[in-house]
Amino acid sequence: MATLVALTTARCAANRLTLWTNQLYLGGCCDQMTIKKAIILAAGVGSRLRPLTDLRPKPLVEVNGTPILYNALRNLEAVGVEEVTLVVGYRKHAIQYACGHRFGTLVINYVESSAFDHTGSAYSLWLARDALLSGDCFLLEGDVFFEEDALRHLLHSRVTDVAAIVPFDELMEGSAVLLTDSGLISEFRMRQTVANLAANGPRLFKTMNLLRLSAPTLKAAIVPALDQIIGSGATQAYIEELLSYLVELRGLQLATTRCDHVRWYEIDTTEDLEIAERLFSGVQGRGMPRKR
Repeated sequence: MATLVALTTARCAANRLTLWTNQLYLGGCCDQMTIKKAIILAAGVGSRLRPLTDLRPKPLVEVNGTPILYNALRNLEAVGVEEVTLVVGYRKHAIQYACGHRFGTLVINYVESSAFDHTGSAYSLWLARDALLSGDCFLLEGDVFFEEDALRHLLHSRVTDVAAIVPFDELMEGSAVLLTDSGLISEFRMRQTVANLAANGPRLFKTMNLLRLSAPTLKAAIVPALDQIIGSGATQAYIEELLSYLVELRGLQLATTRCDHVRWYEIDTTEDLEIAERLFSGVQGRGMPRKR
């Protein structure tokens, strides 16, 4: 994080962005809005899912017969997305063969990472910076199995920079966020677990790795910060660290939409996969805890 905190030159641009974005988007309802583009990060090795990932990349691991990536693409198509950029690395040819350059009505583009085995998600996103600069988009990580309604929650938000979240409970782990009274993210807490979940602390929420980002934010804040992070040598940084840097400088106002009743699961391990299959088979239904 020391490297990220040092990136103070992005602050002025992000502060200018805040007022601009709010003036543009807070005044109107976005129920009719569609997002035409999406980026899916699908380059990682998925080592914790071995042996399932010995011969295939994690996004092609199946949940009840449906590959994680297919589920994401079908949901994006259903909400009106027309073009998807996939950042691929490990077993990239398997993904390219499975998806081709068209998937249903979607146009599929590929960005290849040759450093997938020793870089973080921020590096993968930086490789896709041309796609980031092409307009409003959804940003997804390629290991999340989710219902279409999660994307509709993002679309129906009255603001255009928004993250999908659920309440963080004692069965979860990973990145968590604190919210302001108005629902903006005020702080990221990395590597949160039940062991350090304070009994009487502030309420935490789990990010679902599903975001909607606007063209002004991408151009004025996200891409410049990525350029600085990767340029500084912090190639193992994660997207949560990028967002934490921008949010906690108060330059970026990242809103949230709660998806408490939307089924989803982030699949990192074989145990996660088993839980996701039960969740989406209806055995445990909507009340089952979300991603650990």
